[in-house]
Amino acid sequence: GVRIKGRFMTAFYMPSETSFQRLGITASKKAIGNAVKRNRSKRLLREAFRLSKIELSELETKYDWVLNARRSLLDVKMQDALEEFQSIISKVKVNELKIKFLI
Repeated sequence: GVRIKGRFMTAFYMPSETSFQRLGITASKKAIGNAVKRNRSKRLLREAFRLSKIELSELETKYDWVLNARRSLLDVKMQDALEEFQSIISKVKVNELKIKFLI
């Protein structure tokens, strides 16, 4: 897979053989802290993925995504996490175009 680091999350993605986008979320005790904070960070990442359905549908390939929450995610609102995930999707889209152009 490929890794893209952000301020609030680290995203790993790799092409999937399914016909839909899949999501996995990690929020470690070491990185985030207690269970309440880990659950909040997972909810934020899950919602960012859900609200990005349109951007995800514009990708040519379906991917398996793993989002790793970072401690800074707890200090921001949902909109900031959503904007960062959508910028990650746009980077994936650019990578798709580069690969398509090379082939």
